[in-house]
Amino acid sequence: MKKMPAPRDPELLAKAARLYFLDDRSQDDVAAILGTTRSNVSRMVRQARDLGIVEIRIVAPAQRDHELELALRTRYPLADARVLEVNAETEVLAGVGHLAARWLDETLRDGQVVALSWGHSLQAMIRAVDLARRDVEVVQLVGGLSALDSAVTGQELVRELSERIGARHRYLHAPALFGSAEALTLLRREPAIAGALDAAKRADMAMVGIGAAGIGSSGALLDALALSPAERASFDAAGAVGDVCGRFYDLSGREVPSVVNQRVLAVTLDDLRAIPTVAGIAAGPEKAIGILGALRGGIIDVLICDQQAARSVLRLDGGT
Repeated sequence: MKKMPAPRDPELLAKAARLYFLDDRSQDDVAAILGTTRSNVSRMVRQARDLGIVEIRIVAPAQRDHELELALRTRYPLADARVLEVNAETEVLAGVGHLAARWLDETLRDGQVVALSWGHSLQAMIRAVDLARRDVEVVQLVGGLSALDSAVTGQELVRELSERIGARHRYLHAPALFGSAEALTLLRREPAIAGALDAAKRADMAMVGIGAAGIGSSGALLDALALSPAERASFDAAGAVGDVCGRFYDLSGREVPSVVNQRVLAVTLDDLRAIPTVAGIAAGPEKAIGILGALRGGIIDVLICDQQAARSVLRLDGGT
């Protein structure tokens, strides 16, 4: 048998490691290729790890805080709660997205219709999706928010999710924001628009981002509407704390009557409540007040968030 170089030869160790770990060869195969014994290959692989030639990294699934999940389910009439456990290295938005993608994988069944709102939380969820193909239809709950970030609009998220899971999709071919209530009323009479909204209302499940009034995308939505000073003052006085699908509500979850809601093309909060399962997704403690209003108003049935958001909600609601 051909004499082998010393096992600690870095180039030889790297070759053995490449064959074993990257090419997925058995130790017997590696031994035959290198002209040595299986036991020697085992030692070479171990030495490659010891010398740092091979680095093994375990990518664990997002960890959950089961105590906070129980606290939320105990306090509120939720069908489920998923709370991301956070440490110094956690990318919170991405982690919440992974939890939401996992929930979707566990919940979505062939033959169902799933409806989406818009926003960065849903975008994070869709980017984390790794589902087998599903025989489902994906629809929009809110029109395309063309005045805002196009990457997080309803149409873009519907398209991306349907491509990832091989689903059918149906667009709501209209903007979300209108210059006047009259213009919105006229468009809602169009059969294609009315049909797309009806499809969303009949969805089996919905996944929605939860906003906090004046923060992030919710603030951008208000800015995009270009309200007059009087309209903005009236809106601010109405006590809105959060929004779902561009529908703003107060701390009790009641829809806030304002010019804003009269200029947004989307399902109503009552429409959402009629959908069998609505999962709300939010990341960050700044979303807590919006989450609390959605919980109190029965707008969502499932909450997917991070530890800081969950703790902030419970503190706001008189907990610790």
